[in-house]
Amino acid sequence: MKITILHAGYCTAPEHIAIQGGAWKHIHFPAMFAVLEHPRFGPMLFDTGYSQRFFDATRKFPYRLYRHATPVTMREDELAVHQLSTFGLRPRDITRIFISHFHADHIAALDAFARSRYVYLPHAYEAVRQKRGLDALTSAFLPDLIPADFDERAAPVDVHAAIPLPPEYAPFTRGYDLLGDESVIAVELPGHAVGQMGLIVRDEARTYFFVADAAWQGRSVTEHRPPHPLANLIFADPKAYRATLTDLHTYHQSHPSAEVIPSHCEETLSRLAPK
Repeated sequence: MKITILHAGYCTAPEHIAIQGGAWKHIHFPAMFAVLEHPRFGPMLFDTGYSQRFFDATRKFPYRLYRHATPVTMREDELAVHQLSTFGLRPRDITRIFISHFHADHIAALDAFARSRYVYLPHAYEAVRQKRGLDALTSAFLPDLIPADFDERAAPVDVHAAIPLPPEYAPFTRGYDLLGDESVIAVELPGHAVGQMGLIVRDEARTYFFVADAAWQGRSVTEHRPPHPLANLIFADPKAYRATLTDLHTYHQSHPSAEVIPSHCEETLSRLAPK
């Protein structure tokens, strides 16, 4: 497996909301996506980052409130499709997109990959698919970001096919073998959003644990520092969020060489970006 960690645009928000004890300043929250190049299944993505469709989907009320709450900056060359071209990859080459959850900064470019299968935990989509207007907005969901043929290309994870995980994954005990060869293991990370899915993957040198928004900053995991309590207002289940963060902290302590990667930590993504 070859793993490349990139980002497509960023939003800004106060650091002290993202992590307790943070500074009273706005910081960048890059919208991470990762390219997973598998020797058999080909190139795949974990999430997509932002795209122009985010701006199109937030033109009208009430969705434009999303844009004002978390102002987004994105250059044309940061689009996932453009960055992939630097690796000799075309949108049609992407066989699967693993969707961590259905917040806009994770799915904005889904429609750019016309041949990809969409892999996600089914309850993540069921929790938002019927939402519109303010109900959708409060779930950070923009209905216009869902491609018209989404259901035709959907490949939801079979939640009845969970496997027991070996001790090396502790404290996580159950997961999903998404490709059948144990190269991509999905783990549910509840709290931030219903059905949020993280991925554990390996290359020849390291283990990578993509944890999406189960933590916003790497220091949240390493130092066990949750967000400010105000963040509870946007979490699906604040109690579950804190339990998940505790599990991630425990995992980090037991596996210090593994890379635990929040989707929006600028320090982590800068360190792991292609050189």
